Amino acid sequence: VEVVESGGGSVQAGGSLTLSCTIYGLKFKDLAMGWFRQAPGKEREAISCLNYGAFYSVYADSVRGRFTTSRDNAENTFYLQMNSVKAEDTAIYYCAANRYPRCYDDEWFASSQYATWGQGIQVTVSS
Repeated sequence: VEVVESGGGSVQAGGSLTLSCTIYGLKFKDLAMGWFRQAPGKEREAISCLNYGAFYSVYADSVRGRFTTSRDNAENTFYLQMNSVKAEDTAIYYCAANRYPRCYDDEWFASSQYATWGQGIQVTVSS
């Protein structure tokens, strides 16, 4: 299995950025996908989950209304559209493949729900 993340970098507060995650060697279309992030000195935080068919998504309070996830199952690629970014969004962002097709409301945020992880990509928001 190979995971390729791209799209990170620096952006000014209030701006936008899109992260991409392509996974090879996995039944991508049959699995829910999640995004996590880890800011300096903080624990890793789950920020979103999108189910296998992209008809259900869930977000952390910290990003709801600003970030949007989507997927292209034909291209094995998962996206995170980040709008109205803030300085506190600065972190390393990780994509992860869930063990299951769906994002379960009481479990989607747990790292143990995800079996395959990207290497992480830096996003820095300057104010």
